[in-house]
Amino acid sequence: MKRPWIAVSIVTALVGAGVAGVASADTETAEAGFDFGNGETVAEGLELPWGMDFLPDGSALFAQRDTAEIKQVKPGGEAEVVATLDEVQPNGEGGLLGLAVSPTYDEDKFVYVYYTTGEDNRVARLTLDNPAPEVIIDGIPRASIHNGGRLEFGPDGKLYATTGDASNGDNSQDPENLGGKILRVNPDGSVPDDNPTKGSPVYTLGHRNVQGIAWTKEGQAFASELGQNTWDEVNKIEAGKNYGWPEVEGEGGEPEYVDPIVTWATSEASPSGAEIVGDTMFVAALRGERLWLVPHGGGDPTAVLEGEVGRIRTVELGPDGYLWIATANGSDDKILRFPPEQV
Repeated sequence: MKRPWIAVSIVTALVGAGVAGVASADTETAEAGFDFGNGETVAEGLELPWGMDFLPDGSALFAQRDTAEIKQVKPGGEAEVVATLDEVQPNGEGGLLGLAVSPTYDEDKFVYVYYTTGEDNRVARLTLDNPAPEVIIDGIPRASIHNGGRLEFGPDGKLYATTGDASNGDNSQDPENLGGKILRVNPDGSVPDDNPTKGSPVYTLGHRNVQGIAWTKEGQAFASELGQNTWDEVNKIEAGKNYGWPEVEGEGGEPEYVDPIVTWATSEASPSGAEIVGDTMFVAALRGERLWLVPHGGGDPTAVLEGEVGRIRTVELGPDGYLWIATANGSDDKILRFPPEQV
């Protein structure tokens, strides 16, 4: 969900601001309104940053997966630890994952987190002054892989959590199991009255491992999903629909399942975080080590930053009008931002 404090124009925001380049000179620039040849390192020396969102003062909050720390940073400043979650038990792909700032942060001060414990994955909310988590969803299956983990507020004010199948495809097709789903709840964790199944947080099912979700300005959701050995996906998300895993990977043409709008070979993507700006969906690629630009209304995807910053976990539009990304290389990770193109 775009916060009230992110009501800025990416065309005019900070046009002409000087930044230190991090990309090579032959990088294609001015793609979809951003100058990918003129990036700035916001923070470096990080350890596997994962979820990221922004506070009303413009600073970024981000989660570090294995250290279970929430850090805060502004451009030109140092990243500082503002909370540590003792309940987190990192395990392979599990740990402190998604992070979302409440749309009403000025009133309630809530920060939402998705994290792995010794028993399950959970969604909780906390305040930075009192970082003891208040659990609002538990019982999401955990494993060393396929934990999902993205948290985002939609334009409807509901909290969406993307989950993985926890390395058991049967979870994805079981409507009673929270694995392999996109979940939708009210900010207090209660189930919205208009969810597909009364009393259930399950919004969609049949997913393998969703790590990115974003919305168009019209309110249409799209999600990025990691495939197995052949096809990664971007899917148009509609309430109550079944996206086919494990019966289908990629396009199957089966009437009971929804086909993706885009597929890639897993070597080109392994998609994680996602953001939509205008007509373009930006998809962070791990194994593919690039940022995919997907025209969500149709057309062929293109890529930028290919092989330039390594694995990319997260992409978010900042309140400054810049496009922010977090890398996932496991050693000296960085948060970078790219300015709106000059017009």
